[in-house]
Amino acid sequence: MLLAPWRSPLSRALHRNRSLPNARYFQLATVRSNGHPANRTVVFRGFASDSDRLQMVTDTRSQKVDQIGNLGWSEICWYFPKTREQFRLNGSLILVRPDEPEDEAQERRSQIWQSLSDNARSQFGWPHPGTPRSEHSSFEVQPLDPKSPPDTFCILMLEPVWVDHLELRGDPQDRTVYERNALDSWSVQSVHP
Repeated sequence: MLLAPWRSPLSRALHRNRSLPNARYFQLATVRSNGHPANRTVVFRGFASDSDRLQMVTDTRSQKVDQIGNLGWSEICWYFPKTREQFRLNGSLILVRPDEPEDEAQERRSQIWQSLSDNARSQFGWPHPGTPRSEHSSFEVQPLDPKSPPDTFCILMLEPVWVDHLELRGDPQDRTVYERNALDSWSVQSVHP
């Protein structure tokens, strides 16, 4: 599979900003059932193998899981401070749940689960997200099996169809827009910043 033309600049930005822990975080915007926007910061968990899909993890009980069904579209905004670059990626969201029948998806889900730290895994045993806070002891969960993800763990993937890359260094600044067409090829257009 040929990778999208925006993957090279994004990979370069990730590499050049790798010393900054916050370079792995981006903002994910969805739409609530009432039509209002919702935005949160998530951790980039790599690309799905042989694709341009960006991977994140989420709890099946979280509000963003409900918001995915509201149209299935999302946009992320990712800023790299060291290189002063912004990427906005718009596309459809794909949720890989525990009951996903596809073996490859379940293998991916298992691999990402195993790559998480013990602290990150423990959050999937905490009380239901968004409910009133309970005793501190409810956060003291038994270590979860590092080999087998719980039913609360799922992967969320963004499959981009439009990417806006803004390089803030330089005078004038550079901005490139990538758009996937119906034939799954990409157009590339340099635009005014």
